[in-house]
Amino acid sequence: MASATTPTCRLGLGLAAVGRPGYINLGREQDLPAVRSVDALRVRTHELLDAAYAQGVRYVDVARSYGRSEEFLAGWLNARPEIDDVVVGSKWGYTYTAGWTTDAERHEVKDHSVATYQRQRAETAALLGDRLGLYQIHSVTPDSPALTDRELHARLAEAAAEGLTIGFSTSGPAQADAIRAALAVTVDGEPLFRTVQSTYNLLETSAAPALAEAHDAGVAVIVKEGMANGRLAGPYAPEALRAVAEETSLGSDAVALAVVLGRPWVDVVLSGAATTDQLASNLHAAAVDLDEDQLARLEALAEEPRAYWERRGRLPWH
Repeated sequence: MASATTPTCRLGLGLAAVGRPGYINLGREQDLPAVRSVDALRVRTHELLDAAYAQGVRYVDVARSYGRSEEFLAGWLNARPEIDDVVVGSKWGYTYTAGWTTDAERHEVKDHSVATYQRQRAETAALLGDRLGLYQIHSVTPDSPALTDRELHARLAEAAAEGLTIGFSTSGPAQADAIRAALAVTVDGEPLFRTVQSTYNLLETSAAPALAEAHDAGVAVIVKEGMANGRLAGPYAPEALRAVAEETSLGSDAVALAVVLGRPWVDVVLSGAATTDQLASNLHAAAVDLDEDQLARLEALAEEPRAYWERRGRLPWH
């Protein structure tokens, strides 16, 4: 799957948690500065990007709805013109509406129309220019009009012809259905989507068969929310995960991400770290070696998908 616009490193960095003051990850009260000004989160984002690059991370994930994540990343790249080996992926389809607050009634609004694509594509281009390699539809679900809108497909195919890799992300309890529907989308007889980014972790494993099918079809698989929005980290981790982590002498986060990395159909796993210490711990996932008994204990943590997504939907925006 390697190309100039497709991730080739196993671990990437997602900026959802630091591109805006409010997000649903657990523990953000301790992770971020007390004053979450634009400047403060820009500084934090650049610190994370510096640390990630120094430790071999070469894929960065942003989105139009992640506050100023594209702006922060663009500033970091522009200040380091010598860096030309980072693949940048962004997403369109949600508009950020929180106005840089943590208590907004709505933090983002979803719209997969052609008009939104055109507007947000221009906004992303203004910030990232030709540094953008991968452009994804944000959170496709089985009922998304993006799966059936032929005009949209034609526009996306035009972007692909111009050099972008076109992909999609998924969310919700029916991820597998959305993945399979998207894999069937073609333009002029050719598959439209070359990457898929889905939620997969120890607690939410339902997309696995469809993601394996995508991988077998030559589509690059990117895993997001490998830490279940913080539910698999530190004090929030289930007892079984904490026990295995103690046996390995590494963090619960590294163990949780290692299980995902070990799936043969996974190409890239995103770290959503909000601190450089978290990032360093996440990246230890590559060194974790689990035996069959440890894997079995961890795999038993999987939840029923609807229960998982209902709980996720109740997480507060901190």
